[in-house]
Amino acid sequence: MDQDGNQEDAFQISGQALWQWRQWAQQVAIAASVPSSELDWFLLALTGLDRLTLRLGAGKAGGSRQFDQAKRASLVSLKRPLTELTALWQQRVQQQVPVQYLVGETPWRQFQLTVSPAVLIPRPETEELIEVAIARVGHTDLALGHWADLGTGSGAIALGLAAAFPQATVHAVDISADALAIAHHNAERYQMAGRIQFYQGSWFNPLEPLQHQLSAVVSNPPYIPTATLAQLQPEVAHHEPHLALDGGSDGLNSLRHLVATAPNYLKPGGLWLVELMQGQAADVVALLRQQNFCEPQVHRDLAGIERFVSAMCAPEAAFSGSLR
Repeated sequence: MDQDGNQEDAFQISGQALWQWRQWAQQVAIAASVPSSELDWFLLALTGLDRLTLRLGAGKAGGSRQFDQAKRASLVSLKRPLTELTALWQQRVQQQVPVQYLVGETPWRQFQLTVSPAVLIPRPETEELIEVAIARVGHTDLALGHWADLGTGSGAIALGLAAAFPQATVHAVDISADALAIAHHNAERYQMAGRIQFYQGSWFNPLEPLQHQLSAVVSNPPYIPTATLAQLQPEVAHHEPHLALDGGSDGLNSLRHLVATAPNYLKPGGLWLVELMQGQAADVVALLRQQNFCEPQVHRDLAGIERFVSAMCAPEAAFSGSLR
């Protein structure tokens, strides 16, 4: 049984047969311009192979005599029958379905998260959102309070925050019931369901009892301009949920809402932190200044792109006359 309580390794084939299958899958991947690394990821997720064995060849003729003899004498465990692996891989190369959806999970920080087409696939750059939160909060009392992850999707950010701030309570909100089911499942996988509270609703609406009590608001909201959605990679445009992508005509609809409403929920000095797309940082900083947020900062990701903006909530008196 795996950690989710599912039966593993119910099917077996020879290492040589799997190698031959891999050769076929690699050829069709090359023809479809799918990176070979995705095929290895696919096999690692759905077979009993480890990375080293896969690299050596999974039964490939040639190489060390000892390795070849061992592979010919052994069987490789599969989590699904080979015919199903074939059908799934054809979906990847023919329909451009993301490999994360095909295997049902993706790595993110220290987690292996369950994902489905109901949720956005967590990106590596979003991992840095947690690092920004850690850097801005440090060892202050904010690390002990109530944190909100708005638009939680798979629950990735909520899990990252719960791990980074073990004395905080994380409140994860999403408008999609299907997304919340996946987020709750991921929290249970890592024994964090007691640390994270889940709510179905739009942005701050389910958190009204926590007005002026939140230590931090963190979000990776929809920020893609509507007209740009069709220009995204087919894997994104055709398969990931547009609800988690579409940010309106200029991509800033959700960001404006989060800036305008956060002062009603953050306590004075609380942290406001979001992810956004390249080219939006200056506009978001201007919105924050209009709302009298303090210390707005722009943070670059590892690629040097202005990916995150953070600010601190001013004392409540500073918000008199501001947009509510």
